[in-house]
Amino acid sequence: MISKKQAEKNKPSTTSQIEFILLMACLMSIVALSIDTILPALQSIGESINTNNTRENQLLITMIFLGLGVGQLIFGPISDSVGRKPVVYVGFLIFVLSSFLCVFATNIETMVIGRILQGIGLSASRTISISMIRDRFEGDYMAKIMSFVVTIFILVPIVAPSLGKILLDNYGWESIFYSQLLFGVIVLCWFWKRQAETLRPEYKKKFSISIFVNGTKEFIKYRSAIIFTLISGLITGSFMVFLSTSQHIFEVQYGLIEEFPYIFGALAFSVGLSTFVNGTLVVRFGMRTLVTLFILLFSIFSVFYIIIFNRTTNPSITVLIFFFVVQFFSIGFLFGNVRSLAMQPLGHIAGIGAAINGFVSTMMAVPIAAYIGSFVETTALPLFIGFAVCGTASIILLTFVKKSP
Repeated sequence: MISKKQAEKNKPSTTSQIEFILLMACLMSIVALSIDTILPALQSIGESINTNNTRENQLLITMIFLGLGVGQLIFGPISDSVGRKPVVYVGFLIFVLSSFLCVFATNIETMVIGRILQGIGLSASRTISISMIRDRFEGDYMAKIMSFVVTIFILVPIVAPSLGKILLDNYGWESIFYSQLLFGVIVLCWFWKRQAETLRPEYKKKFSISIFVNGTKEFIKYRSAIIFTLISGLITGSFMVFLSTSQHIFEVQYGLIEEFPYIFGALAFSVGLSTFVNGTLVVRFGMRTLVTLFILLFSIFSVFYIIIFNRTTNPSITVLIFFFVVQFFSIGFLFGNVRSLAMQPLGHIAGIGAAINGFVSTMMAVPIAAYIGSFVETTALPLFIGFAVCGTASIILLTFVKKSP
């Protein structure tokens, strides 16, 4: 464990730290851009590939997460052997090829395969960005850096649906995929030119199957890593089901087709605001305190919604947005902190640690989102029931981590 004095000594200069935060946020943002820009175009894409089934359209969102989960398990261990930067380059190549597969898809099966492969390719930048943060920082200071990274990252979901809508209306849904590629090329060039390798030579491991086996054995030694990974899966599942059903809720249930990108952006802003505030509060109060407080808030408001609206159709759009804002404000305090708590004891295996954490949480989130999303047809109530279940399960898991030494 690095002492506080050593950590201060090893901190980069203010300028390099700011650039590092921006670059890591942009690497993560390619993922958000690939998910959120197509939300307004789901119906148009469905018509082009001959499907108008809402559940099949939701697969275009959930399946990219499946690829993200699987890919992390591949790229994480490799990065512990060959370094962080080469893995990002390989992942981006896969992303480029799969994006063209999506553009030229003529049926739902091809499009789903393309989205899974996109997720696999993007998992490299997502996993490596987290690994690089852990390579350089630890503890509550790592959570602070993660919060600022996620704050910038959240700016993408704020503008992405509006950007997707503009591209859709003027150039067709295919242009959305081309815009993702353009952004990715710019970020990759910046990454290649400015970012040094962060994996310490003494932490490099010769690549073999044993890297994953030994890394997994090391991972499961830490109860806190396991529990916070499970909580991350529950919270990610809650957020993912909103992503996959938001277009249906606002455009179909409420008829807010033109307004949807702006509503989505406002909700994303609430996540970004809380994440930014978290960056200030986490060093003062600690990650565990904030996680406990906001999981309670997330769960309590979910139960309130169920009690009030369980016998009615959807409330007014103002009321629904209020409850969503509270939920996502809470999630903003959870994303970075829960991931940082899971990664805290894993600095010596940051690559495989981030991979296992991402794989398990995503493999939990995908079926959670698919199952809950299947009930969101005429009302948003199933969404809040899912929130309540995931929140309550997270609270129960927290009681176990508190008992651990």
